[in-house]
Amino acid sequence: MEFRIATFNANSIRSRMEIILAWLDRHRPDVLCVQETKVQDVEFPKTPFLDNGYTCAFKGEKKYNGVAILSRHPLTKVFAGLDDEPKDPARLIRADIRGLTVVTTYIPQGQDPLSDKFTYKLQWFQRLGRYFESHFAPTDRVVWMGDMNVAMEDKDVYDPAGLRGHVCFCPEVQQSMSKLVEWGWVDLFRKHCPDPGQYTFWDYRMNALRRNLGWRLDYIFATRPVAERCMACRIDKEPRMLESPSDHTFLMADLDF
Repeated sequence: MEFRIATFNANSIRSRMEIILAWLDRHRPDVLCVQETKVQDVEFPKTPFLDNGYTCAFKGEKKYNGVAILSRHPLTKVFAGLDDEPKDPARLIRADIRGLTVVTTYIPQGQDPLSDKFTYKLQWFQRLGRYFESHFAPTDRVVWMGDMNVAMEDKDVYDPAGLRGHVCFCPEVQQSMSKLVEWGWVDLFRKHCPDPGQYTFWDYRMNALRRNLGWRLDYIFATRPVAERCMACRIDKEPRMLESPSDHTFLMADLDF
């Protein structure tokens, strides 16, 4: 039975409602994870999703961050935030859905390699690693989706030489992410699509979309028991071409689940 999962950095969920609802109607994913919702919980626009058959779990804050899980199936064991302080609940939320644990994260961007925010980003990777080790085993059925704010390989960016040293494309961040992945995660997109030039983010500036000056910052990872049942994974570039889009687009995977 096909079970479709997807992830999308909305860059403000309220500003992207028309795009999200149309995409849900067209693709009918079982689960959609959303990052950068940029809305307080009391103002989260859950009614349109409920009307379309999606229950919601979310944690947000005013103007910044924010994560959500939308599901066509009941959500259980919903938790937000890391285990230690600061918990950053608007950057991580998880839920169990039909025997599958879904985790979504919006990892800090880092701002500048010399800033405290960059140090915080590196610490966040370490804390997330401890979180995974504490709550899961590589043999569990878990997927981890979201905006990771890291391009792991040269083929994940349009200009590796020119972008080297950026907070999302530097050795410290790539090594931190690689260490996380070594715990037992499989990159579902790369499992099916090894070619370069495939991205999930294009800056609003520089005619980046038209020129395909992109980055692959959004990922769907799965533990091996889930990855073995992944039939396809692809980027849907079309929503990025619409009027008033996010600077990211949707990434989806189909599981035989």
